[in-house]
Amino acid sequence: MNAVLFAVFLLFILAIFRVHIVLAMVISAFAGGLVGGLDLTETTKAFSGGLGDGAEIALSYAMLGAFAVALSKTGLPDALAHALIARSRGNASASSVKKLKGFILFAILLLAISSQNALPIHIAFIPIIIPPLLGLFSQLKMDRRRIAIIMTFGLVTPYMFLPVGFGDIYLNQILLKNLKANGLDTTGASVIEAMAIPALGMVVGLLIGLYTYRKERTYEIRDIAPDDYEIPVITKTKLALSGVVVIATLIVQLQTESMILAATTGLILFLLLRLVRFSEADDVITRGMRMMSFIGFVMISANGFSNVLRKTGDIEPLVENSKALMGDSQLVAAFVMLLIGLLVTMGIGSSFSTVPIIAAIFVPLCIQYGFSLEATIAIIGTAGALGDAGSPASDSTLGPTSGLNADGQHDHMRETVIPTFLHYNIPLLIFGTIAAVVL
Repeated sequence: MNAVLFAVFLLFILAIFRVHIVLAMVISAFAGGLVGGLDLTETTKAFSGGLGDGAEIALSYAMLGAFAVALSKTGLPDALAHALIARSRGNASASSVKKLKGFILFAILLLAISSQNALPIHIAFIPIIIPPLLGLFSQLKMDRRRIAIIMTFGLVTPYMFLPVGFGDIYLNQILLKNLKANGLDTTGASVIEAMAIPALGMVVGLLIGLYTYRKERTYEIRDIAPDDYEIPVITKTKLALSGVVVIATLIVQLQTESMILAATTGLILFLLLRLVRFSEADDVITRGMRMMSFIGFVMISANGFSNVLRKTGDIEPLVENSKALMGDSQLVAAFVMLLIGLLVTMGIGSSFSTVPIIAAIFVPLCIQYGFSLEATIAIIGTAGALGDAGSPASDSTLGPTSGLNADGQHDHMRETVIPTFLHYNIPLLIFGTIAAVVL
């Protein structure tokens, strides 16, 4: 029994049966180490040795969490929600219903995209923006599957294509770092060039999804906004200063390529400009770290897991056997690797956690098949992103459902998971394979 296959398969099974992903990784890592011939001490040492590689990523998430909490205290997200609601309700009785729907969809798309880079708060915008709009969605008979398709696109595509915000974490701190750790020289790598074709697949999936769910759908009108959501009074000065902090944070991130430094800069500016009181600083940072601690621990555990796989020495035999099964076709090899990435990410529920696991297997395979650096980035980057859209346990599906189901009229599996799986994973498989062959 190959230790790598055994560990990944066990991890997938445990994840399917809803064993907590951190516990599942620990169990699978130790089981894989023992099957691979390591004793308990050696497995423990290998797992512990890999944990440190995820520390920078975990701290990045913790600081981003603190930044998101501080941003929410300024009232800027509430102002964005208020502007969207006011604009929508002001035009609800107008004859141009089609334009109104287009405006709403476009605004939600921009918010979802910006949540990954310009406003790196991930899914935190959804419970602020979406529930107050559900009554309007019902009045306009907008199919919520269409909205789920849009939000998932905005939550996934930016990080897999643009090295800014969460994209910096995924592409630079996780993807390139793990490629280098597994023996690939990443000097001069262009992640934008490598991931452009897979990102185009996401665009195609979005366009198909918008067409698929274009027809009207009837919902009960349950406008929960008046009773459950209050828009605070926010001064223009406070909004302007908040905007300055956001822009400054983005500039620091672009200049330094460090989410830790960018988020820290944002937090300091929030405090110096009195947008967040100094007496609230401890609470803001603690709440932010608590909010992102789950993701951080998953990242750390994934690095320990992948280090155990490398220490077993079973990666090389797996590469040789896989190459024999795939034959000499780069096309077949790329497709099979992407399919494996889809299965692993579907089981784990996090593309960020998948890359450290599959990179240990795929990098040697890509080298043996003669894939270029950009093609290797495209294969592993796409394999990691595959399954994020369409996984029942992914933030990219759980987030949209949490907002769209606030009035109890949106099913997670049938109306978020299945639509996003079909419209994004199939195009990603196709376009990811094309990228691997042409780059």
